[in-house]
Amino acid sequence: MTKEEFHNEKMYQATMGVVRRMHSEGLISQEEYARVEQVFLEKYKPLIGSIYAGMALTPCPS
Repeated sequence: MTKEEFHNEKMYQATMGVVRRMHSEGLISQEEYARVEQVFLEKYKPLIGSIYAGMALTPCPS
């Protein structure tokens, strides 16, 4: 993994962490989540994150 790929992966994961939290708190719908996910997949082109893209969201343990 190059430095640029690593940077893009970090940015994607950090961004999607915030988006997942927004979804879990009811601030955005599943449809909005899917649209945002697609935008950031296209922007960052993550290597690892793309494997998990589109998977069902599960609640985070408390």
